[in-house]
Amino acid sequence: MLELSILLPAILNGLTTGAIYALVALGLTLIYGVLHIINFAHGSLLMLALYAAFFLHAVAGIDPYLALPIVVPLLFAVGYGLQRFVIGRASHGKDENILLVTLGISVIIENLALYLWKSDTRTIETPYSFSVVNFGVANIPVPKVVAFAGALVVAALLWLLMTRTDLGRAIRALAKERLGARLVGINVDHVFAMSFGIGCACLGAAACLLLPGYYVSPHVGHGFVLVAFTVVVLGGMGSFVGALLGGFIIGVTESVGGLFLGESLGQLAIFVIFIAILLFRPTGLLGQKA
Repeated sequence: MLELSILLPAILNGLTTGAIYALVALGLTLIYGVLHIINFAHGSLLMLALYAAFFLHAVAGIDPYLALPIVVPLLFAVGYGLQRFVIGRASHGKDENILLVTLGISVIIENLALYLWKSDTRTIETPYSFSVVNFGVANIPVPKVVAFAGALVVAALLWLLMTRTDLGRAIRALAKERLGARLVGINVDHVFAMSFGIGCACLGAAACLLLPGYYVSPHVGHGFVLVAFTVVVLGGMGSFVGALLGGFIIGVTESVGGLFLGESLGQLAIFVIFIAILLFRPTGLLGQKA
């Protein structure tokens, strides 16, 4: 039996990690909730965002947190352009085509990154990279604390966007009834692209919050996107609150599971949960039946 002095720090560490998982998953669940497709390029776009934040720091000396106003709009523009001018046109309105197009985009982005930046793992150093915050029961690294707070802020802003703005109402209307939304005058192609762009903007925020305590390489997105898919399924496809809750659960599960199974096997518990959810509650914790 684990002592509380070991268990509580693991739980706190898991919550801070889960916040980043949730932030990546929020973009994924928004894209699914509106477009009703799985974006296979999500991990590659996260990798691009990490490289953007990295080079802003390496070349211009811009702190990753201060790079948020640059990287977030940049990823929004990339996502909007991909959906409006590539994915939407190449898919011809067929969901199965969208899956193939996003998979193709992922392969192109990753191989282009390998060609340009090789497979080297890169990190940055900031004055606070190794600083900690004392919570009494545990010392948590400053980058993880900032990432936790940032993820909550981004989730709140996304919720306000979806519930209090005309764009949010249009997105929700389109998610419910695509044809009806078109009939009442909503520009479907524009809202699709805005949704994809906002989902990618979440990746830009995640990258800036993640980089001070993490690394970047052409394959860095793989691990995050696999966990993000699990978070989306656990919380319920299309549920923002579910994605946030699912991120925390997965983060704590990974951290505590690492105590029992070892750090390298800690993620096994995540996929056990994933399989259990699919078997016993396919709609997720807060999802609804179609």
